[in-house]
Amino acid sequence: MYQALYRKWRSKTFDQVVGQDHVTQTLKRQVASGRLSHAYLFTGTRGTGKTSCAKLLARAVNCEHPQDGNPCNQCPSCLGILNGSILDVLELDAASNNGVDDIRAILDEAVYTPATVKKRVYIIDEVHMLSNQAFNALLQILEEPPEHLMFILATTEVHKVLATIKSRCQQFSFKRIHPAGIAAHLLHIAGEEGIDLTEVGAALIARLADGGMRDALSLLDQCSGGGGTVDEDRVLSCLGLAGNLEAAALLQNAADGDISAALERLDKLYASGKEMTALAGELSALVRDLLVRKTAPKTGAALMTGGFDSETLKKLSARFDVARLVQMLNRLQKTAADLTRSANRRTDMELCLVTLCDPALDGSTAGLSARVARLEQGIASAPTPQAAPAPKQTPAPPPKCETPPSVEQVPWEEPPLPEEPPLPDEPPLRDQDVSPSWDEPEPAPKAQPPRLEPVPRSDPPVQAKQAPVPQPAPQNAPGWPGWPSFRNQLKGLLAVSDYSFLSNPAMAEGRFDGRQLTLWVANDFLKDMLSRPDITRPMAELSHKLTGMAHQVDVKVGQAPPEGAPSAPPSPPAEMDALDAFLAQGGSNIIVE
Repeated sequence: MYQALYRKWRSKTFDQVVGQDHVTQTLKRQVASGRLSHAYLFTGTRGTGKTSCAKLLARAVNCEHPQDGNPCNQCPSCLGILNGSILDVLELDAASNNGVDDIRAILDEAVYTPATVKKRVYIIDEVHMLSNQAFNALLQILEEPPEHLMFILATTEVHKVLATIKSRCQQFSFKRIHPAGIAAHLLHIAGEEGIDLTEVGAALIARLADGGMRDALSLLDQCSGGGGTVDEDRVLSCLGLAGNLEAAALLQNAADGDISAALERLDKLYASGKEMTALAGELSALVRDLLVRKTAPKTGAALMTGGFDSETLKKLSARFDVARLVQMLNRLQKTAADLTRSANRRTDMELCLVTLCDPALDGSTAGLSARVARLEQGIASAPTPQAAPAPKQTPAPPPKCETPPSVEQVPWEEPPLPEEPPLPDEPPLRDQDVSPSWDEPEPAPKAQPPRLEPVPRSDPPVQAKQAPVPQPAPQNAPGWPGWPSFRNQLKGLLAVSDYSFLSNPAMAEGRFDGRQLTLWVANDFLKDMLSRPDITRPMAELSHKLTGMAHQVDVKVGQAPPEGAPSAPPSPPAEMDALDAFLAQGGSNIIVE
């Protein structure tokens, strides 16, 4: 009759236990010296050797010819315990015998001395499954045990064991076995069993076993059925795994943001019978290795799972930052946990891949952090926008300083008098005008041009008509509150992640010229992010609400003009006649005589 490998190759001595030297060496010294405790508590994950060491200890304390703390496996006591004919060594599964009545039955038999061996040994597996009443009943005999009695308790969840129980036991913690130790043991067993196992296949099985030797032997037993070479392809085919190449290709699609290619690859894997849970686990392992490589490049080599080559890890590591890897790992872990109770695993995995390809679709905190980190990286790599250089102006040459001529060189000349205005034409003289009589009135004086005199400041000046000076066209229409106030009113209309871009002046600034609302951004990446309709539509609606006019929102790359600057240069002033120029210079008070 065929026997499973993990049962056939159960350790017969403490020296055969793999990866638990800190436990086996201590137990061997206690057996050899006879300093044994009445109660032991073995803790650790599944398949690490807890039950095997418990049975070894039960045989070692009853062995008639122990060899350096190991059982001889040849004496009647060892053979009787191995074949189960000696009833003084009893193994109890607490998962199915967890009631107080089961423990009381043990207590009733424990008072009797063993018939054929030195000590009566009770091995209680999964002891954390006992009820509170059963724990209390067990506590009674642990407090004052007989000399011939020994309890060996084993559990995978030590935190569920009562503290009063743990304090009365010697506790041994079993570690996960390193993949290298599992692979070496698998190659040894394969050689003894005649199984053609390659080193790559053994390493892959060891990684999938997750530190458990029993799981590794079960996987080897499954893959070796039917004969043939057990290599990497055989393991992947038998276990329904996607493989390292497919996992790396899916992550490459996520780095490129190619949702279509990722879904097509997932469809091929699903059609070939790949398990979605296994695929999520492989992607999680790959992303974890990338995260370890990114955060601990020097000391993280020992933490790698070993399932991916360094060239693949180096190529993919350059495509992601730490925040993105954390977001991806959180998403994969959550999906892997939900797949066990999912009604449609394929749909859940497709949703996971879509989120990995486009972080903007992930509304979690990790997704938002990844988007912000990507934005900061884009801003850091973008060139700093610079203002347009001002036109180069040629400086005017300084006036020439000529030495004034001396008096001897230039004769003195009086400056010419200003020309008087021409007198109006007088009518011809008549005879009576030549010799006027004394009775006639004196003729009126000749008309003189008006004489300009300053008027005292006490008299109110007569305001002259000022020439109209053209004003620049206002930039902001009535109702526009300015960009800071407008941006604050957008806070409740946009998502928090979108508003964070607008609230940073280094990323975006808005300007309104009365006709168009323009959003100036630092680079093309921000332009693509802020040109979406779910951002521009609320801005246009708020602008229409404030100004009463419908506007379009235009997103441009560059530096925003100063707030309130004129949208167009002012038109040149109209020409003024001489009188307007005179009045503009201050000649507003005229006295006409």
